Amino acid sequence: MSGAPRLLLRAEGAGLLIVAGMLYGETGAAWWLFAVLFLAPDLSFLGYLAGPRAGAIAYNAAHSLVAPLALAIAGLLLPAIPPLALALIWIAHIGFDRLLGYGLKYQAGFGFTHLGRIGKAAMPPPAGG
Repeated sequence: MSGAPRLLLRAEGAGLLIVAGMLYGETGAAWWLFAVLFLAPDLSFLGYLAGPRAGAIAYNAAHSLVAPLALAIAGLLLPAIPPLALALIWIAHIGFDRLLGYGLKYQAGFGFTHLGRIGKAAMPPPAGG
């Protein structure tokens, strides 16, 4: 992925990060909680210990907006600050990952994402093979 689509997707990630962070500030929840839990979705990497298929499923479950948006809606409907605050931290993390170019994973391996290849998967094969 390159060019304008890449920039647009990364800008969307930045927008998610900024808006979720601003809304989190409005909840009155402690910023130390934000700092402690910001990288929690990355615990899903442990799924890769069971192989690339399990890793992709675990990573995608923790890095899709479906669950944190459902949690945010529950927090708004109850109304309850803890679920809303957790959802906003989660959404901010997803936005940060998208800003950095980390997308949802394919079963081919960690480096194959919906935003394009990353890491070793993005490198061209060596010349003279």
